[in-house]
Amino acid sequence: MKKPGDDELLKMFHEGDNPVYAFNLIVRKYQEMVYWHVRRLVIVHEDANDIVQDVFVKVWQSLSKFRKDSALYTWIYRIATNEALSFLKKKKRRMFLSVGDVSKQLEESLESDVYYQGSEIERKIQKAILSLPEKQRVVFNLRYFDEMKYEEMAEVLNTSAGSLKASYHHAVKKIEKFIGS
Repeated sequence: MKKPGDDELLKMFHEGDNPVYAFNLIVRKYQEMVYWHVRRLVIVHEDANDIVQDVFVKVWQSLSKFRKDSALYTWIYRIATNEALSFLKKKKRRMFLSVGDVSKQLEESLESDVYYQGSEIERKIQKAILSLPEKQRVVFNLRYFDEMKYEEMAEVLNTSAGSLKASYHHAVKKIEKFIGS
């Protein structure tokens, strides 16, 4: 059986007999992608799981008002990105940390993460990504890992594709420099 597309899922949600079933299909379709997007931002597995739950609670609460101004998945990614960044800001405030200290703490979390199974070079790449400013890190992750087009990223981040291309370029250069050192 062919999996339903986003338009069909939205139609099932809005016009079908069982919106909960349609929502569950949406969760199944996007849960893993959202988890990995959030996980790359917050690093800690448990934090990522909590944030993903919050993301889908917000999706459920807002899905009836979704206007289709953007694709469903970019809308979900926007919610996920905002939730992850809000989490990091709260963590920084709660622990009275600077941005650099949060990155250092995330790096330490990566080192001690029992769920992380990457090689040493993958760990070094993750550390390089964590050394980036927040916006560049989000842009790099969306482009490199999620293979998102600049136009889609512009919808998620509410900015221009041109500025995203520049951010990605700068991020790549900084990662190359970090890995080369």
